[in-house]
Amino acid sequence: MTLDKNLSSLTDEDLIKEFQDNNTIEAYEILVKRFKDPLMNFVYRFVGDKDVSSDIVQDTMIKFYLNKDSYQSIAKFSTWIYTIAGNLAKNELKRRNRRSMLSISNSDDDELTLQIEDKKFVAPDRAADNQIKNKIVHNALQRIKPVYREMVVLRDIEGFSYEEIVEMTGVSIGTVKSRINRGRAQLQKLLKNIYEV
Repeated sequence: MTLDKNLSSLTDEDLIKEFQDNNTIEAYEILVKRFKDPLMNFVYRFVGDKDVSSDIVQDTMIKFYLNKDSYQSIAKFSTWIYTIAGNLAKNELKRRNRRSMLSISNSDDDELTLQIEDKKFVAPDRAADNQIKNKIVHNALQRIKPVYREMVVLRDIEGFSYEEIVEMTGVSIGTVKSRINRGRAQLQKLLKNIYEV
């Protein structure tokens, strides 16, 4: 398999196997293309800074490249790469807490959070309303405890199953569910007026 077309039809797990077995750089590049934007969205929701998020995603891809052989097919590739990104994001938050008492929120940033492209047309007034709501939700996410934020982002924004989150974080399923519930409760308090008409 040397053609990019043939490789791009493979699953994530088949691509990483191709990269591990044959050092096929094209397989690596396809996986980077597939995961770069979703990881950027995940990390940004977690750390709240676009430049730092970009650096973390880049570091994730470098770690993926250098440690490709540590991936084992017992887990989904997405679980493995999100675990790497999540650990790097947690390390960044720890580093911030040690450095100073700066806010996690990037409140001086006028640009909106990263959005997944929506192919459907949205009326301008509705788009503006959605941008405002997204900004409020993002700011609220930055105000809840990082352990809860991580779980809420993985479950409600990234759509991972409880079992996948257990694999990524190494905590029990009961703890995952508890943290998600607590995170959602904190978000509800912070966002109680956002959807009122």
